[in-house]
Amino acid sequence: MRVSVIGTGYLGAVHAAGMAELGFDVIGIDVDAAKVEALSAGHAPFYEPGLEELLARHVGPGGRLRFTTDFAEARGAEVHFLCIGTPQASDSDAADLTFVEAAVRSLAEHLVDQETLVVGKSTVPVGTAARMQDLLTSIAGAGVELAWNPEFLREGFAVEDTLRPDRLVLGVTSDRAEALLRTVYAATIEAGTPVVVSDFATAELVKVSANAFLATKISFINAMSEVCDLAGADVGVLADAIGFDERIGRKFLNAGLGFGGGCLPKDIRAFRARATELGAGETFNFLDEVDRINVARRARVVTLAEELLGDLAGRRIAVLGASFKPKSDDVRDSPALDVASRLVAAGADVRIFDPVAGGTGKRAFPDLTFVSSIDEAAEDAEAVLHLTEWPEFREIDPAVLAKVVATANVIDARNCLDRDAWRAAGWTYRGLGVQ
Repeated sequence: MRVSVIGTGYLGAVHAAGMAELGFDVIGIDVDAAKVEALSAGHAPFYEPGLEELLARHVGPGGRLRFTTDFAEARGAEVHFLCIGTPQASDSDAADLTFVEAAVRSLAEHLVDQETLVVGKSTVPVGTAARMQDLLTSIAGAGVELAWNPEFLREGFAVEDTLRPDRLVLGVTSDRAEALLRTVYAATIEAGTPVVVSDFATAELVKVSANAFLATKISFINAMSEVCDLAGADVGVLADAIGFDERIGRKFLNAGLGFGGGCLPKDIRAFRARATELGAGETFNFLDEVDRINVARRARVVTLAEELLGDLAGRRIAVLGASFKPKSDDVRDSPALDVASRLVAAGADVRIFDPVAGGTGKRAFPDLTFVSSIDEAAEDAEAVLHLTEWPEFREIDPAVLAKVVATANVIDARNCLDRDAWRAAGWTYRGLGVQ
């Protein structure tokens, strides 16, 4: 079977490579010529473990995977996957669907009078799929059918999540569309992945509701960490204890600096905006508080630095971490770089090290200072801030690092360093909600 993937950003590039790995002939299409050139040479335009290995295996002479800027090359594919970004609108919290609609129009012009299936994977406001089906029909005719198959990729694990997802959601309006998608995902289904078949609206709501729930869980435990700070309790032990309740579970109960990235924050805001449009805005007022709690964690870390150092003007501070999470070079809405920017605004001399995201960080934040090693960041520092939980940072020998810094103060904003070991090495250790 031949498939096309429209959009080769984070979602589309991984999905295209994953489809090739599953045995399909794949054409990836994007309007960004530089991105297409990089992918055609087997280079991922972003860091994602395992992706370049898939590109090396399937791009090139005799390979199953090609990339182009020409939408006409989508003709002849039996299935077309829409993997288009839906950023937050510039003037509101709503999702900007400009790029999705433009991609659908460009694709539809080359599908006139064909019988084919277009499959949306983007995270969109509920009601979008029905509008896109009408748009496809108006341009290409009744033979082009739409389905919605939301993605659930985790950055850092996207290849695994594509090849072995924890569930498949098929939003369809006909038996034909369901049967074709079951054919596409036959190997995945045979391996035991659960399948949920639904209407368009339900499929569109699955991703945003999952993200809203996870964000709420994270902000809840972070709110509890503030109480633990005031009461002298330990939020880690608290999370362990309540996590044994099977109704709650332990996952996503790690208190710390909070969530960021290009998906979770903008998705919950877009969901809240769409709920308001539908007349359910008051019901979801709590998501505003979830968002507020999350952003407030960043200010809390700056406050901890002030408690340790006093006036931050002129203070040298090491920041460990730039990406919003480990195993990624994504710095969109990075809590680490938000904190770094706040420290710089307060007059601090901040040096940042990240094992992978230094380049993307420097491009996105040219006024911040990025260095090439932990020691370079920590040299003569009066405080070390651990802001992204890379394994390299957990493996630091605190006794060795103590010889590099000016003053042995550490703020563990991810609560995953061995605080007993750091204190034993002479460090003043501060975490969030831990004693």
